[in-house]
Amino acid sequence: MNVRKIISVLEETTAEGGRPVNPAARVAFVAAVIENPWAGQGFVEDLGPGIDATASDLGALIAPRVVELLGAPVEAYGKAAIVGLNGEIEHASALIHTLKFGDHYRKATSASTLLPAVEKRGPAGVTFDVPLKHFTDATIRSHHQTFEVRVADAPHPDEILIGLAAAAQGRPQQRLAALSTEQ
Repeated sequence: MNVRKIISVLEETTAEGGRPVNPAARVAFVAAVIENPWAGQGFVEDLGPGIDATASDLGALIAPRVVELLGAPVEAYGKAAIVGLNGEIEHASALIHTLKFGDHYRKATSASTLLPAVEKRGPAGVTFDVPLKHFTDATIRSHHQTFEVRVADAPHPDEILIGLAAAAQGRPQQRLAALSTEQ
């Protein structure tokens, strides 16, 4: 795995809807920009060897960093994979939609639900939204949120940006009724 850069972003929302948020709502994002393991190979039928060589190391690299950056227990989480213009969306998906990658994050957060994800192809600087859901119960509405990200110089055409997002709480000032009230 060839890592060009690691990006870390921490957002703290201290007011929402004209009211203070106390404590501040924290969302962290950590991503690695890596060389696409299938770059320059044309159509690759079996992505398995690239997954085996990359996914677990990638999860081990960024999962502890996002938890540490958040600095609080993770309550909501999500993932992102943005492939450069010379790659396939399947290349991005192959690295994040495997237990070899995701289990590092689930173990670091004691999570039990599937990680919501965004994957897309785009040029350097493309904007993308990372979906987040509650880490143990995806039906908890207060934790359904997105985190917008843009990395000015990534991904290059033969790169993939792989990221994890974590929130220490649900949406600031959330006030929707529980899903169970509609069932």
